[in-house]
Amino acid sequence: MKHVIRFGILVLLTVGTTGVVLAGDHRYPAPNPTVKAECGSCHIAYPPQLLPAHSWRALMAGLDKHFGTDASLDPQTAATITAFLEQNAGRKRSLSASSELRISETRWFVHEHDEVPAYVWKSPKVKSPSNCTACHSNAEHGDFSERSVRIPR
Repeated sequence: MKHVIRFGILVLLTVGTTGVVLAGDHRYPAPNPTVKAECGSCHIAYPPQLLPAHSWRALMAGLDKHFGTDASLDPQTAATITAFLEQNAGRKRSLSASSELRISETRWFVHEHDEVPAYVWKSPKVKSPSNCTACHSNAEHGDFSERSVRIPR
């Protein structure tokens, strides 16, 4: 048993020094430059790990009606972004089997934010659960860890 625990700690330390996400830490590597440029021009470039591949495919297929906005892209750019999102999509069962297009509707998100009072989402400084940067001060850099949370007053 001690060997298993020591091995687990060694793996966590090794993974932590390589910049890979540690479980429960909620830090993600910088997005693909095309994703950052295209998606990040209107909102943060959400980490692809926050949705499963089938959700990213559905989202990319409907860019002409992207949450009430026409976010259409040329076919080559759309293909590049779709490939990146699919390759790096979340694989956890806590995401969802359905094709949810909103990260804020995944089981994982709801669980992680269950202590956030409803009035926070309605605050003029927050507006909605999709506005990660309102509370996660380092969200633009892929850091969604709790230590960087600052709920606006």
